[in-house]
Amino acid sequence: MEFTPSALNTFLFFKLPSAFWCGVRVKHLSDTSCTAKVKYRWFNQNPFNSMYFAVQAMAAELTTGALVMLHIKKSGRKISMLVANNKGNFSKKAKGRITFICNDGHQIEEAINRAIATGEGQTFWMNSIGKDEAGDQVSHMEFEWSIKVK
Repeated sequence: MEFTPSALNTFLFFKLPSAFWCGVRVKHLSDTSCTAKVKYRWFNQNPFNSMYFAVQAMAAELTTGALVMLHIKKSGRKISMLVANNKGNFSKKAKGRITFICNDGHQIEEAINRAIATGEGQTFWMNSIGKDEAGDQVSHMEFEWSIKVK
């Protein structure tokens, strides 16, 4: 798979349809960062007139997971990946268009190199911050990724 925002959004449609139908879309991807956006609407609402927490978690996880997938592909090795743990903090109602950004891509290459060198699984934490259109933080999600060379 080619790693562009468009290709990742097509991947969502086929492999993560719940995220696709909730409106999660990748907007930017580089070696160090990934940005995804999702707009609050009827389909992804909660009873409190804001975006359902799980929709925010899907968008946040995508920003971290896309970076892991990109670095695994660049390594040329068969490496499995799995979310081992996650934490979330929701500080404000998520309304309007929410942008999630992960800038932790620099951690992945090091973990992949350790996994290849040792043959042992590696874990690392990545952060994704969700902000509304005014630039206010609405959520902070952390994901512990586990990788292992097959």
